[in-house]
Amino acid sequence: MPIDTRLRILLAAMDLFQAKGYGSTSISDILSRSQANSGSLYHFFPGKQDVLLGVLELYRDGIRQMLLEPAWQGVADPIDRIFALLARYRAALMESECVYGCPIGSLALELHEPDPPVRDLLAQNFTGWTRAIGGCLEAGAERLPRGTEIQGLAEFILTTMEGGVMQARTHRDIAYFDRSIDQLRQHMALLAMSARQAA
Repeated sequence: MPIDTRLRILLAAMDLFQAKGYGSTSISDILSRSQANSGSLYHFFPGKQDVLLGVLELYRDGIRQMLLEPAWQGVADPIDRIFALLARYRAALMESECVYGCPIGSLALELHEPDPPVRDLLAQNFTGWTRAIGGCLEAGAERLPRGTEIQGLAEFILTTMEGGVMQARTHRDIAYFDRSIDQLRQHMALLAMSARQAA
């Protein structure tokens, strides 16, 4: 079944923002990629920023379907799910020869001082990611020391991923991502050891 025009425009813009960045993507680029006419685009989106808002809403609302479910398929252990998700970012880096960047992280870096609606949606996307990781940490709480701040640890994991992706892209070398994730594994192992000792 063909997708509706609004979604087709958003999916085209999503691809273009990922490949070229928001600033380098023009309305004509979006029209060409989506095969929509300008009247259709402006019917749904009065301006380019409105397209960006739609893209960010699509990422926010689709995190489970687009990101979490594919990464977690067949992975039952909650802590393993964290590393399965990180492995998905690694695979994207490898497939793109370290050109891939986390879409939300890339937009957040590019849009230094975005308007409040854009900043709010960027924050909502990061919050959705950390909430998903926090759920994994809560489900695996027996492997964490009592009193571990779940929110802070989930944010630390996000920061590790974003930093690893950014450095791998900059150096065009997956080793930067791998070293970051290896340090995270060691940190999680130490937390688990501490929890066992306390028990």
